[in-house]
Amino acid sequence: MQQLVVDGIDIYIDGPEEDEHAETIVMIHGWPDTYRLWEPQVAELRHRFRCVRFTLPGFDKSKQRRSYTLDATMRILLHIVNSVNRKQPVILMTHDWGCVFGYEFYMRHRAAVSRIVGVDIGDANSETTLRSRSLGQRMMLNGYQNVLALGWAIGGGIGNLITRTMAGIMKVPSPREHIYSGMNYPYYILTAGNIGSYRALVPFKPRVPMLFIYGIRKPFMFHSGPWTEMLAARKGCKVVAFNTGHWPMVSEPERFNQVVLDWLDGVAEAAPKEEGDGEVVVTEEQAAAGDDAAA
Repeated sequence: MQQLVVDGIDIYIDGPEEDEHAETIVMIHGWPDTYRLWEPQVAELRHRFRCVRFTLPGFDKSKQRRSYTLDATMRILLHIVNSVNRKQPVILMTHDWGCVFGYEFYMRHRAAVSRIVGVDIGDANSETTLRSRSLGQRMMLNGYQNVLALGWAIGGGIGNLITRTMAGIMKVPSPREHIYSGMNYPYYILTAGNIGSYRALVPFKPRVPMLFIYGIRKPFMFHSGPWTEMLAARKGCKVVAFNTGHWPMVSEPERFNQVVLDWLDGVAEAAPKEEGDGEVVVTEEQAAAGDDAAA
């Protein structure tokens, strides 16, 4: 395993570093996880792919507790990708809030991404998805998000207790010792509209091959039926439902890994680059221009 530090974030790279043709998969977890979430995937994929993991900014209990704006998160992701991509587009593998941030990164820097594996989060904020939920489902969604936002606002031991209690209720597989209230700042930003807000998020419209995997054993979905139908109809894209909850990569890791490998093999030759060929490095100036265009 190779280790780097980028903008204070510990980066872990597993895979065939000596193989200059090995593609890079950047894995982005969500709440309330860490880089450890992807260990079953790395164990399988590292023989053919460079697997890059890190804990999201603010989610590492061993580091300073602080929040990050959307733009700050995008800058950090850009620095990480530029540090590990060997000047080639990367494959994004994302889950939960990792999907929110990974999809936004793609929309701002499309030339930097060749393919996307999205797990359990699709068009979560679309009007179609919002309208598809019952009043009870909306109350449940708002309830847990508000509780986690409160945990962030209170902080300390009580904030941690609130966060871990909610994680237990939601049957989160992440080890309790790694969960703390600092992971909740996205919910505080989402519900309170503070610390930069997420109103600048660009609607996610993938133009590269995408594999969408989701679990069906949940109180509500984070995608709409029309969105998955549209995605499944696109060349190089695939939608796969698992008989699991929100963490299919943990509940059924062997099947998850095989579905991912089969899909990657199927689109390997056909995966297009959106903007030209050759090396890919996004500069700070290009990133700023991309932020302006996305807004």
